[in-house]
Amino acid sequence: MGRPTTKTDLLTAATANYEKLNTLILELTEKELKTPFDFSGDEKKKEAHWKRDKNLRDIFIHLYEWHQLLLNWVQSNQNGDSKPFIPQPYNWKTYGDMNVEFWKKHQNTSLEAAKSMLQKSHTEILRLAETFSNDELFSKGVYKWVGGSTLGSYFVSETSSHYNWAIKKLKAHRKNCAGM
Repeated sequence: MGRPTTKTDLLTAATANYEKLNTLILELTEKELKTPFDFSGDEKKKEAHWKRDKNLRDIFIHLYEWHQLLLNWVQSNQNGDSKPFIPQPYNWKTYGDMNVEFWKKHQNTSLEAAKSMLQKSHTEILRLAETFSNDELFSKGVYKWVGGSTLGSYFVSETSSHYNWAIKKLKAHRKNCAGM
């Protein structure tokens, strides 16, 4: 399936990719769960997140915090409080720094707590998406605060696409562990 462009496809892809992520996690061995992520040996993995995230908790927290961005952004703007998606002092050029702050904020969060937080926020995101019509999600210009994109594109980015990102990272970690 390509990138969702309808409400039905959004909800289906978000649910399916979340389930794929959880299935992969259930298949991780004790060794894979206990071994810190280390992608330093792969020069193709240059993006900051390859160095930032060290374990499954970090992935859960990253997904959770981005869910919170979406939930808070939609709620604020629907309530007439105009806010950008990326909160001050960050922007789309500096969101990597924001991701590092999310990471630092949760270094004492347990894996179980992070898992629970993500499960809850995933459910909240799907519930929120359900409240919008297909046109509200995927027609441009419906909400001024969305800018030149569609509201649905944000939901896709923070669910199915982000879950794919997590799956790829976990598969790369699994491959590294197999080579040890």
